[in-house]
This record gives sequence, C-alpha cells and structure tokens, in this order.
Amino acid sequence: MSLRLSRALALVALCLSPGYTGQGRIERLEELIAEALRANPEVQAARHRYQASRQRPTQEGALPEPTISIGYASVGRPYPFAGLGTEPMANAGVMFMQEFPAPGKRRLRAGMAHQESRAAMQQYHAAQLQVVSRVKQAYYQLAYAHALEEVVERNRRLLEQILRVSEARYAAGLAPQQDVFKVQTQLSLLEARREEITEQRKLRQAEINQLLGRPARSSPVQPEPLVMPGRLPPLADLLEAASRNSPALAERERAIAGAELAVNLARKDYYPDWALSGGYFTMGRMGSMYMLRADFRLPLFRSRKQRPALIEQHERLLAERRAYEAEVLALRLRIEQEYLAAERAARVARIYSGAAVPQAGLTLEASLASYQSGAVDMLTVLSNFESLLELEINYLTELAGYYVSASRLEELTGEALPK
Repeated sequence: MSLRLSRALALVALCLSPGYTGQGRIERLEELIAEALRANPEVQAARHRYQASRQRPTQEGALPEPTISIGYASVGRPYPFAGLGTEPMANAGVMFMQEFPAPGKRRLRAGMAHQESRAAMQQYHAAQLQVVSRVKQAYYQLAYAHALEEVVERNRRLLEQILRVSEARYAAGLAPQQDVFKVQTQLSLLEARREEITEQRKLRQAEINQLLGRPARSSPVQPEPLVMPGRLPPLADLLEAASRNSPALAERERAIAGAELAVNLARKDYYPDWALSGGYFTMGRMGSMYMLRADFRLPLFRSRKQRPALIEQHERLLAERRAYEAEVLALRLRIEQEYLAAERAARVARIYSGAAVPQAGLTLEASLASYQSGAVDMLTVLSNFESLLELEINYLTELAGYYVSASRLEELTGEALPK
C-alpha cells in the first residue's frame, strides 16, 4: 500500500512540473489573441470610430458651403417678371456668396480634428490591449480551473485508497467504524468542491467565447498548462515603458494638444470673419445690372463673448494638463500594485512548489504508514490529506494570480512580459 501511495504522491510533482498537460488538442494563447483582435466587437467598434474620426480634419479645414440665390423683383404686380424691361426696379438674376473665416481658423479647426483622430487611434489601441488582457486572464483562469480539476481528481483517487485502508483495518477490528465514515465525508466534500470548480471552468469558457465572438456552444478550449514564471523586468523599466506606450497617456497628450489649438482658435475670434457676394441681374431691354459686395462680421462684443470664450478655453487647457498629471500618478500606482502582486505570487508559488507541497506529501505518506501500524489515528491522516490538498490548490492559485497580474501589467505598460 505504501508503494501505491508513493506512486500517487509522485503525481504531485508531475502536476507541478512544466511538462504536465491535460487531454485534447491544446489551443495556444497566441492563436486566441489573434482571433479576438479579428472578431471581438469592442475592438471592431473602436476601429470604426477611429476610421470615422480620420474623415474630420479635411471637413474642418474646408471652406463653408457657398450659397447661390436665384430670384426676381417685380413692379406693379407680384407676378414673376412684371415690369421687366419697363420699370427700372424690375429685374431677375442670380447671386453667389462665399463665407471666409478669419485667416488661420480653418487650419486650427483641422488641427483640432486631427488631434481628436489621434486620440481615437489611442482609444482603438487601448481597446486592443484591454481585450488581449481579458483574453489572457480568462485563458489563465481557465487553465487554473483545469489544473484544479486534475488536482481534485488525483486527490479523490488518493482518498479512495485511504478509504480502502480504513475499511480493511475496520474489518480486521483494528480501527473504529468512524474512521470509514470520516473518509467518506471527505470524499463527499471533495465532490462538492469538484462541482464548484466545474462551474468556474464553464464560466471561463463562456467568457473566452464572448471575447472571441464564438457561438455559445463552441468546442471547449483546452489551455496550455500553467508553468512556473520567469523573473519580471525591473519596475523602473516597466514605468518607463508605460510612459512610452500607454494609450491612456497618449490620449491625454492629444487632448492637451487639442486644447492648445482651441486656445489659439479662441484668439482668432477677435478677428472678423467675412463673406464675398457677387450677382448678375437682367432688366430686360434695359442694361444688365452687376453687384459685388463684401460683408464683415465685427466682434464688437468682445467683453461678453470673445474674452470669456478665450478664458474658458485657457481653463480647459489647464484642466487637461492637470488631468494628464493625475493619469500619470494613477497609472504609476496601478503598475506598482500589479507588479508587487505578481512578484509576491511568484515568490509564494516557488515556496509551495519547492518545499511546502513535497513536504506535505511526505508527511501524508508517513502518517498513513503510521496509521496502518496503529501509531496514529485517522484524524491525523485526514488532517495531513487536507493540508496537502490546500497547499496544492494554493500553489495553483498563486500561479494563476501571477499570470493575471502580469496580463494587467502588459495592458498598463503596452509591453509584453517574458513568460
């Protein structure tokens, strides 16, 4: 029996090794990410918003639409052309008018639209990073659920061996019947835990299907196994990468640039816009009439319109600069939080895999051998069994926690981390 138990416990080390895999065709994370970037509706919506925003600069930089007027002036009667050729006030003709904003306004408006388009591009990039991060987190949590199911199944088989030992000792009159009942209770509790894990696995599978735009009844994803991670880059490198790559910071920078252009545009409102009109009128047998006119919109109410508008845009510029500073601080805090969480999870996982889990396995094996000889009771064996089970689960929890935090770090910094 001790040899069989040793073989069962050897599976603990096998599960913790990088080569341990589940059943079925494994779908690589990179394939799922590529599929999500192609099919995820959130990414596609952000892409179309960006493509739409690219059409704005040329529109804002164009002249206002010209106006053509066609009409007549009649004398004596309201009918068309009444008095034409006999009355000097009667005429029919066409007029053309083109408005011209003050010099520089169209360029500034086009520049503002261009900055808005670049901000939309950063939003598109942010949507891609967010979806990639969510796919990774769901994938790692699905791998975690698969690993938990394997741990529970292995420990169920181990518990069944312990049950047979207790039944044999009870049949020989060497142990009380309650030993058998205690092991059976543990088997029931293990089955309840299996149901919880199965539900978690199905939820993660549904999340992956949603992110990839797959039908609800698609074939289940078989993830790669979780392995012990490598070392994280220095925190300073990640902070520097975030300053280069973060879409949130880049979007704030575009907002500042747009606000600066808005201030300059508000200054241009101190100068008049103008319009040029021209027309031709026929007067019948009399000579034709021509008209050319220039109209100017005078900013005479500067103290009530242009000056408050300039102050408003200046305050918006200051607000955008402060918002950028706040975004930098918030981003730094989030990176530090996820970095510390990932580092802690990796350290704890190494402790579990390197010492705690193997030691707990040896303790269980020794206690079961002692139980067979009558040196310890079943309560001690089950206590050691529960300790081993919890340590294995804790190891996988920390391992999955590392990968979830690492995925969030990649989203925040825009930098791929080594596995």
